[in-house]
Amino acid sequence: MRRQLVLAKPFSLEDEKDSELTASSVIRKILSLIKTVRPGSDLTNFQLPPQLILPRSRLQCYGEMIYSFGGQDLLGECSRRNIPIERLKSVVTWNISTLRPVVVGMSPYNPILGETHHVSNGYINVLTEQVMHHPPVSALHATHEQENIDVTWCQYFTPKFRGAYVDVEVNGKRIMKLLHHKETYEMDQPRLIMKFLPAPGAHWAGKVKIKCPETDLEAELHLISDSFIERFRGNNNRSIKGKIFESSSGNQLYNIFGHWDRTVMAKNLKTGGLEVIYNANENITGLKPPTVKNLQEVMESESTIVWSEVSEGILKKDWERAREAKILVEEKQREALKQREASGESWVPKHFSVVKDGKDWHCSPLQPTVPRAPLVITEK
Repeated sequence: MRRQLVLAKPFSLEDEKDSELTASSVIRKILSLIKTVRPGSDLTNFQLPPQLILPRSRLQCYGEMIYSFGGQDLLGECSRRNIPIERLKSVVTWNISTLRPVVVGMSPYNPILGETHHVSNGYINVLTEQVMHHPPVSALHATHEQENIDVTWCQYFTPKFRGAYVDVEVNGKRIMKLLHHKETYEMDQPRLIMKFLPAPGAHWAGKVKIKCPETDLEAELHLISDSFIERFRGNNNRSIKGKIFESSSGNQLYNIFGHWDRTVMAKNLKTGGLEVIYNANENITGLKPPTVKNLQEVMESESTIVWSEVSEGILKKDWERAREAKILVEEKQREALKQREASGESWVPKHFSVVKDGKDWHCSPLQPTVPRAPLVITEK
């Protein structure tokens, strides 16, 4: 059996100018689908045709938020700062850097159960795994070898069709531990709004809190909705407003403002000083796909192997081949489920433990650190 990988390029800021991925181009492909979906429908298991699928798994998209960057190692910077307020500002900057452009009307593959994605970039090692299928829960573990940083995500989303737009609620917490400083930062996740009418567009929205109990410091970011009301107020698409303050007293220390696809500023409320804390052009442009360092060490569950035939068909615009390959992947997953049910076997994730707490899910990595990956981001 042929063992191949198809490594698609991460979506960068400059890729938004691609004529085939512009909103007007994609919207023509999806207008016919809207008539078949009822408002309020759960779109978790909605099947898109290959023409509306990006040649990458959702696990890869999650991983790219951490290992794919074009400039400074912002994750490592979180631990290199000497004082608590500077570390929190760096965590805010890194959190903003995980916001990436979204192609309107296009979707990555829904990961199959047990699928993984493992990539290294410098000192950063990232491992993701699809730990549940219903609901679709994805787990991520990333570690920074040099700065002793540990990042875990456990996330699952619920997309709802609202007529003129799709509202994607992203559930689950993001936890960052700066082990050298014995600090833990807990972060919320933003919502994703994909509009069809009156003008197509996709943007991140909602409130994100970043809190560190050990330092009594907290940040609150508001990702501004691209609505008529917000435009009337002077808030442009992809804008951010927020603050950094002391949790116990509420004493505000910094104002945060700007646009996550351009620059974000921080204003020191005591001194009046301004500084650029994030520059998107330096961090999310010119992004490169991983390369294969050791094919023999790549797991069979690796996303780029699981979906290789589908991705190859999409990249070559061989839609029938992509459709058939996608059906084959999904049929294998259903057959594996039938076999487990027949034998009374329960699925157990390989890299994470998963616990349900009420409506929430918690994922804990089974190993303290992520090993070096056979897929790597090479230096420019």
